[in-house]
Amino acid sequence: MTENASVTPLAQLLASRRRDGHRVSFLVTPDWGQGRTTFGGLLSVLVVQAMRDVCGADWPLRALQTNFVGPVAPGVMDVEVTLLRQGKNIRQIQARVTQLDAQGQEQVGGVLLGVFGTGRESALPHLRPAQEVVAKGPDEVPKWPFIPDVTPAFTQHLDIRHADGVIPFTGAKEWHSRTHIRLNEVEGVDAELQAVLLADAGPTPALGQLKGFAPASSVSWALELRPVEVGDPKGFWRMDKDALATGEGYVNEKTSLWTPCGQLAALGYQVVAVYA
Repeated sequence: MTENASVTPLAQLLASRRRDGHRVSFLVTPDWGQGRTTFGGLLSVLVVQAMRDVCGADWPLRALQTNFVGPVAPGVMDVEVTLLRQGKNIRQIQARVTQLDAQGQEQVGGVLLGVFGTGRESALPHLRPAQEVVAKGPDEVPKWPFIPDVTPAFTQHLDIRHADGVIPFTGAKEWHSRTHIRLNEVEGVDAELQAVLLADAGPTPALGQLKGFAPASSVSWALELRPVEVGDPKGFWRMDKDALATGEGYVNEKTSLWTPCGQLAALGYQVVAVYA
């Protein structure tokens, strides 16, 4: 538990889940919010856990595709899991996130497809990308402050430290950002779930081009994961984000997530709507 009773660690959210056949329910708390919905990285983490519960946790997650359909409010969130196909090495699982609205009608919050794959022998040589060096390490830059009603609620669970590139709403000219990041409380949260969460934790660097606040939200997210060594379980990961193209109010961006020991853990591709 944290000192602030209104803050619910991720491990506690995971531990409180309930399963009924192919449906897994979670109680989402307001401190994981992002605007009028729940932080998309958290939603995806809870869905991956539901997929594991229903279909097995013996194979690592290789890819996750998320369509954010509608807002998910604090309260009970249900995940309906369907095993689409399982072969010798690949398991493909679909999940629907649903929630009852004020009128008791079921609303869809997200549709996700997870691909789990077991390792196998291969003639391919290993290709391990090298991590780009940034000028400042996590001990050389300050932690981003959490400001209630200003910064997104979920950021109070993270230690975020800007290392290079743009900061949102500063009218900068660059289209990239480099950030040191970690979950404040990692106990009870394995590296795979941390990777899913952290890969979605930063704003699109395109917001750095703006000189005033404007809301933005993810529309779709494709995440590719690699089971790699983490190193220090409490160390800083690094989130490298690059805006690839913009136009008509949308951003296409790429995220590279690196473990504390410098291995590439995930590649993410998002379509982000910017309301400016």
